[in-house]
Amino acid sequence: MKIFAETDRLILREMIQEDAEAFFEMDSKPEVHKYLGNKPVESLQQTREVIEFVRQQYLDTGIGRWTLIEKASGDYVGWGGLKLIREETKNIIDYLDVGYRLTPKHWNKGYATESAIASVKYGFEKLKHSKIYATAHKENKASRHALEKTGLIYTEDHEWEGIPCDWFEISFETWKEKHSFNTSKILLF
Repeated sequence: MKIFAETDRLILREMIQEDAEAFFEMDSKPEVHKYLGNKPVESLQQTREVIEFVRQQYLDTGIGRWTLIEKASGDYVGWGGLKLIREETKNIIDYLDVGYRLTPKHWNKGYATESAIASVKYGFEKLKHSKIYATAHKENKASRHALEKTGLIYTEDHEWEGIPCDWFEISFETWKEKHSFNTSKILLF
């Protein structure tokens, strides 16, 4: 299995079908979907299909969300990473979106920020993108805070599937100038 990045506390690796049960345990919880349209998954098969969809993204676009593993315990933390968005959004096509979804027992530990920082570094240094984007539900203060700590900057309001969100972005120049010094301990593969 391929590892894409490693931080002090996390391993960011490819999603595999062996993650399905832990993924289902996370994604079936209503509190996890509070800011995502309140649509938790209802079956292990749905989770397996999501994993297969992400694995196909690796083949089609060279990138997709990753499984997050806590180094100290080996626990499944959730998923994070980058996704190449092919649909036009705000007059942008083929852009990288950074995101994360964590199991509740791993909330408030800084893992969303940690995985997002590693993902942004990967997007700039390995994939050579000039900008990276993200969205967060307007009321999801924890997610908004994680994106801001990563260096992404709120630029405008956004609507995703009828949900009011904030649109964030960061350019390579801004990241290099203000944030890349914080990433020296993050290993990319």
